[in-house]
Amino acid sequence: MAKVRFLAHGRAWESEVPVGATVLQASKAVGAPEGDACGGVCACSTCHVYVTKGRELLSEAEEDEEDILDKAFDVRSTSRLGCQAKILRDGDIEAEISRESLDAFYNEHPNVKDPRKA
Repeated sequence: MAKVRFLAHGRAWESEVPVGATVLQASKAVGAPEGDACGGVCACSTCHVYVTKGRELLSEAEEDEEDILDKAFDVRSTSRLGCQAKILRDGDIEAEISRESLDAFYNEHPNVKDPRKA
């Protein structure tokens, strides 16, 4: 099992998922606010995260993912699409949810209060 920690809003969500799961699947397992407007099929960038720990445990980004990230906001060297980042080995992974992803999540879930809007 891999342990994935998601960071946003000054708090953390932790999920344990089997090898083969994606970062997006891990976030859904614990209700972390990661967007997925396209349903996780690499057609948008709303599941954009910054992998700050455990990059070596994930699959390499393929051309389709890189093409979508080219259209994302605030792309960094640690950027990944949660729907494409597949967990290949057990270990600890940490991902900061991007502002773009948070915006998408709260737009997709209007019944969930956005803590950024007091």
